[in-house]
Amino acid sequence: MDSGEIARTRGFVREFLSTLRTQHGMHVSQRAADTAQLVVSELATNVAKYAPGPCRLDLEAAGSTLSISMWDYGSQLPVPAEADPTRMGRHGLEIVLMVCQSFEVHRETVGKQIRVQITLHDPADEDRTDPPA
Repeated sequence: MDSGEIARTRGFVREFLSTLRTQHGMHVSQRAADTAQLVVSELATNVAKYAPGPCRLDLEAAGSTLSISMWDYGSQLPVPAEADPTRMGRHGLEIVLMVCQSFEVHRETVGKQIRVQITLHDPADEDRTDPPA
């Protein structure tokens, strides 16, 4: 996976979420769309850096939750680095852990699968009320 393919994964997410909005009438906040693209970009970057061979990205929406699964050939499981504000780079997994509601890693017969979930609604949207007409 190279930088062009990482950009294509973000495009795939944008297209998927747009389809949820336009064809399925699902509410997807802009914040959720941005978060989903960030998460996929970070997961794809880790594949590019640490996992040889092909990968697979699956997206699934159910209710107000988006599930993102990334499978690759790499056998090494991701481990977040210790907090270090002076460290340059290698913060991707930390970011993913902060913005996702769940994070799972499973060894597969070949490689591993990472599955995360994010909410499709911005919690701030629920706190807003429209002013009376």
